[in-house]
Amino acid sequence: MLHGYFPPHRFLPYLSWTEITALPERENTVIVLPVGATEQHGPHLPCSVDTVIAAGVIGKAFERLPAEVRAFGLPPISYGKSEEHLHFAGTMTLSGTTLLSTMIELGESVYRSGFRKLVFANGHGGQPQVLEMAARELRLRHGDFVIVPFGVSRVPNVSGQFISDQERKQSMHAGHSETALMLALAPDTVHMERAEAAFPPVFPSKILSPDGRPACAWVARDFGPSGVIGDPTTATREQGEAILDSLANSWVQAITELHAMQWVVREQATWERGHHTGHIQQTLAD
Repeated sequence: MLHGYFPPHRFLPYLSWTEITALPERENTVIVLPVGATEQHGPHLPCSVDTVIAAGVIGKAFERLPAEVRAFGLPPISYGKSEEHLHFAGTMTLSGTTLLSTMIELGESVYRSGFRKLVFANGHGGQPQVLEMAARELRLRHGDFVIVPFGVSRVPNVSGQFISDQERKQSMHAGHSETALMLALAPDTVHMERAEAAFPPVFPSKILSPDGRPACAWVARDFGPSGVIGDPTTATREQGEAILDSLANSWVQAITELHAMQWVVREQATWERGHHTGHIQQTLAD
């Protein structure tokens, strides 16, 4: 069914428009939009990794949310800005401009439906800047809109317990943590017999990169033919379940805090896309 990893009663599209209109406290209800991608993840993982992890982690969190925390999920976005993986079959990418417009227009739809708290739960490392730009644009337009663009795996979790020092410093794609999470969320799509490690060379400027990660722009093919940037070979399902459990618990806390929080409301005129009209501060009394 369309709700995927989400509990059906927490899935906003399963409500009618009249039910959505009748929801109490829409201004404090948290709407979560998982944002993934469809792109290569080496020979051992499916191209759906980023979407599965974003939707799976948030869905698991929604299963654990207290009933009094008002929150709903939206269907995940399954296509992202994935140009760095264009050399590999199966990568389906949007341009940055298209993704930016998509996020802004979906955000406007959430706002128009009466909601004032929105999370972009991002599962793809190639697009956080686009989501941040969309969130800022929406905030410029609507002074009572709280939009949080945040990486789904950036909340506290236990993945660091299972990885090597090199993995911690240099892994970026299809490595241990993503593989372990996929073993927990969609094990039938993982082929561990094909897993192989591949790391980029250490970046030669310590001032720009103390940990050796590339400080310059890169595409996945720069670091070898497999598309892997990390070491997935030691990942296990048990590790993935532990990581998933910790991520879900952190997101329960985050969504609960967002539901309860009150944030700054700006009452001045809404700004439009061109930023050509609106309130201009003149004095401290304005």
